[in-house]
Amino acid sequence: MNRQELERKSSALTLSDMEIFVFPELIYSLLLANLMSPVIWRWRADPWFAGLAAMTPYRRILRLKQFIMDHYAFNLDLDTWGLTTKPRELKRFAGFIDAETLRQSNALFGYEGDKYYFDQDIRAHFGLDKYDGDVIPYWKTETVEAMDAFRFRANYGGGAGECVSLAVLYAAALFIVARIPLQDIFLMATPLHSQNFVDVGDGILTNNRRLMTRAMWFNGTALSAQGRRALENERVTVVAHETGYAHILYPLATIQPAAYERFAERLRRFLQIELTAEVLGNYLRHRRDIQKCFQIRHPIHGVPHYIGADHAFACEQGSAFKVTDETRSKLLSEIEEEYFAHERAPSAIVLNELEDYLRSARVDLNKPADVEALRSQFSGGCLDAAKAIELLIRFCRTVPRLPDLRPKTVRNESAPLALTLAMEREDVITRLEAIRAENTMADLAFYAYRDLTRTEPAPFLLAALERNPVSVAGAAALNDAQVIERVQAMPNESIYEGAGRLAQPDEVWNYGRGDGVERAVLLANIMHARAAEKKLTLEVSLTKAVLAVAAQEFTFASGKQLQEQVWFLA
Repeated sequence: MNRQELERKSSALTLSDMEIFVFPELIYSLLLANLMSPVIWRWRADPWFAGLAAMTPYRRILRLKQFIMDHYAFNLDLDTWGLTTKPRELKRFAGFIDAETLRQSNALFGYEGDKYYFDQDIRAHFGLDKYDGDVIPYWKTETVEAMDAFRFRANYGGGAGECVSLAVLYAAALFIVARIPLQDIFLMATPLHSQNFVDVGDGILTNNRRLMTRAMWFNGTALSAQGRRALENERVTVVAHETGYAHILYPLATIQPAAYERFAERLRRFLQIELTAEVLGNYLRHRRDIQKCFQIRHPIHGVPHYIGADHAFACEQGSAFKVTDETRSKLLSEIEEEYFAHERAPSAIVLNELEDYLRSARVDLNKPADVEALRSQFSGGCLDAAKAIELLIRFCRTVPRLPDLRPKTVRNESAPLALTLAMEREDVITRLEAIRAENTMADLAFYAYRDLTRTEPAPFLLAALERNPVSVAGAAALNDAQVIERVQAMPNESIYEGAGRLAQPDEVWNYGRGDGVERAVLLANIMHARAAEKKLTLEVSLTKAVLAVAAQEFTFASGKQLQEQVWFLA
């Protein structure tokens, strides 16, 4: 294979965020690898999902959400998968992606969106400011097996993963457990985040471990503000679907145009809402910085009284009642009278009056005249009316910055995935095997699946010896004899079930266990990093792996049932 193809296939094994932006088909290949894994299929038997078939799609998805919340944590530390450098990765990708393209699509190479997140620079945001400016994290995207294996690490009570891992886990589980067709699931990667749009009802966004409905998007809470950040402040670099992908910077796309048009239209509808009195209140909940400019009128013993909106919204915490719906009176009745004023503040805007205006005027934010008339209602001494209206429009009308298919060449995959809800796990594997030669995502799925009975060893070994720095750094304080002793003492237990499925060295090191072949490759990685000139060969067979390091040999028992072969590692 040529160098680009070798990098693509080996990237399917390490699956770092930057690799997914360079090779956009990889994010869906990881989804397919999770569909082939037995892990998520076993979730169906969990008592938590009893009676799922009788539920509506939305209720099924809510059940799945709570299962993921209970079993997985979000993890984005710098130590899990180690560090690399910008020059090293730019050299690796030279010839098929330029530095500027990489910078525009990935935060680690300079993209900062609209700087919403950043009180300091992006390196401080990620905790990289303690390193040299060229140092960047690998942040590898985990398979479901690697996510589950976090339970073997200190200070983790269960599974964990970063945002791409969680998005792909959600997508696979939506299909396997919640019975949502793949045609209705769209994966979106922004330079700083990854989430899914599920075309069910008014639409659902997955956001790390949580879900957001359209109503939640506009409710103004802290959770919705967190969920809104990526689509409000970043462009969507990659959209992936069962029919293919679209990358915002690449001239070639493989996604089916009709599917992409449906996605774009449904997402835009999800992100827009008519301005009503309730939505205005939600906007104020969202914009705590301007709440002090508003008061709310409330009768006490029949006499109008006034309270600062900031105080009223603060009282929502711990209460079953809200400022923004029919329970407002009950909320305000819970507040002691001493917090109310008999007269309105001269410079304050009375929320009740604005709400009355919206009920009678039916403001259309797409009409400049309506917007100008609304601006005149936002008159208050402490409020910049123009800025407030601008932010209100943005709150009600998020415009996603999506890849534009119109100037792109669309080349659909020769064979569709054609995975249906009627299929069981073995049917999925059989179908993907059958179309590997005609569907790139299906072919790369077997590399992400880590199956060396179905893939050639070169990509696996390249990734193992070039992109596993954690085990090298972790063993730095040990001499060769101590490293050998530690690796040999690990439980002969792979995190990947089945013949031929192998963990990468840093997975073995992080989780402290591995099959004999995996531990032999781990040892080879450490020894190669210490003395690249040493000759390393690994002889594997059905029951063992023998690593030769110069004149020494180390034998490990293996249950991976690999056919007899010799791998020349260095």
